[in-house]
Amino acid sequence: MAWQQISFEVAESDGERAEEVLSELGALSVTLRDAEDQPIFEPPPGATPLWARIQVVGLFDADIDMARVRRALTDAFGPSVLEALAVAPLEDRDWVRAWMDDFHPMQFGARLWVCPSGYEPPDPSAVNLYLDPGLAFGTGTHATTALCLQWLDAHPPVDAEVIDYGCGSGILAVAGVRLGARHVWAVDNDPQALVATRDNAQRNGVADSIDAVLPEGLPAVQADLLLANILAGPLLDLAPVFADRVRSGGSVVLSGILENQVQPLLQAYGRWFEMGPVVTRDGWTRLVGMRRNSVEAV
Repeated sequence: MAWQQISFEVAESDGERAEEVLSELGALSVTLRDAEDQPIFEPPPGATPLWARIQVVGLFDADIDMARVRRALTDAFGPSVLEALAVAPLEDRDWVRAWMDDFHPMQFGARLWVCPSGYEPPDPSAVNLYLDPGLAFGTGTHATTALCLQWLDAHPPVDAEVIDYGCGSGILAVAGVRLGARHVWAVDNDPQALVATRDNAQRNGVADSIDAVLPEGLPAVQADLLLANILAGPLLDLAPVFADRVRSGGSVVLSGILENQVQPLLQAYGRWFEMGPVVTRDGWTRLVGMRRNSVEAV
């Protein structure tokens, strides 16, 4: 069996409309891609970011009426949309497997590995997490997640109460339990992320130790460790909230921070935490702090 694949470009504001138009035309799948090499990284909990210019890719049956597709695109976005329209036949293959081909076992630190389906763990004696790419963010492939996983590997949270705020796929929550945490509260305001976290916890045999909740569902607990791999803006806003959530002597690990965003965060969290050295990877940074007994004067 063969299909027709079409692709074209729209502005960010038209991304949702483009999906609707292709779906109405009978698309078997619709994918949105970056059209201008503009990276998007771990978003704030619940956010669904898109690029400034989007490449929209639709997959159709081979007998799709392309004249009808062109008319529909012109009606929705104007004739200029046809300038970047590309149409190509596509042969049958195992698309799920093909999509997975670029996702291989990855090592973080000395003994922590993330392994996708279909791969044997390179080191069966290591701490192996089983995780596939999915709709929720977080597989370890991005520097912000890798920085957190490396920290967890070097500082296993043995018998700790942990909060993973902005849990995405649940990768940090699962890693925390596999590395010895007593319990993890996985928090996200995207219900899809909570489903992904529960699924991944079940798959890794740690479901009994992870509670995935919306922010309003987080009870009044103080953690030994709070992980937050989100973005600098939300991290600034949440500084006093996180300070209340970490016990004296506990740790906060923050990621999703560009190098030029470090100083405001160090200043904000420095009120409550003794901040450690800044660690950078691929232009992104990780901040770590230990909760003090009292708040310093601002």
